[in-house]
Amino acid sequence: MKVLKLLFALSSQQPQRTLSTMSGSKALVIDPFCYRQFAENKAASESYSGTVFSNSMEEFTDIVNQRYSEEDLKDGYAPFCKHLFVVNDFTDAQVNVLPITPENEHLLRSKYEARNDKEVPVLSRTFPKDLVVTDGKSLPVAKYIDLILYSRDQINKENASQGSAANPETAPWGIVSIKAQDVNSELPMTPITAMRNALGKEEGGSGIPIDRDSYMEAYNYWKDHATVS
Repeated sequence: MKVLKLLFALSSQQPQRTLSTMSGSKALVIDPFCYRQFAENKAASESYSGTVFSNSMEEFTDIVNQRYSEEDLKDGYAPFCKHLFVVNDFTDAQVNVLPITPENEHLLRSKYEARNDKEVPVLSRTFPKDLVVTDGKSLPVAKYIDLILYSRDQINKENASQGSAANPETAPWGIVSIKAQDVNSELPMTPITAMRNALGKEEGGSGIPIDRDSYMEAYNYWKDHATVS
């Protein structure tokens, strides 16, 4: 009788949300390419011009996995790329894109840079944060976090093409980039990123050819905007 009661109790429990299709593992992990976005990786984060999080990678990963649901994934620029938009109530990350105006365009700076030693350097332009944030002011805290995800298969292919050691990680999605923004939809990829992707995996891209319509959409946005770094 005790056994029957126990089985009944177990069967009546509400099903728990599954974080991953793989038992005992997380759906999302931070890919090494994204380590530079966390202050705990001091050497890499200090030279990174994008958003850097003060949260530990462990804390960040735990929170986004708690909020992960497969049905919330949005399509990215290729079948292996997805976006997950999360309400930003757990970081102090600030928006890092500003419109270019007659009042601030003289503050724009350009430089050639590569995101790692496997990539070819490309030309980029940004607003230096110390020039646009003055007089004790600060940029607003972002309302959303855009997690840019690559499939495990794509990550393995890109690592192999660049001669990187095989990664034993098996989580289905790797977080390759994180954007802090005020909308829960994808901002257009910068045109130079689309060009780099088209170069192929050996040069640090993904091997996806340029789609002219998407490229022109990106151009129309980024000709009037720039990142803050």
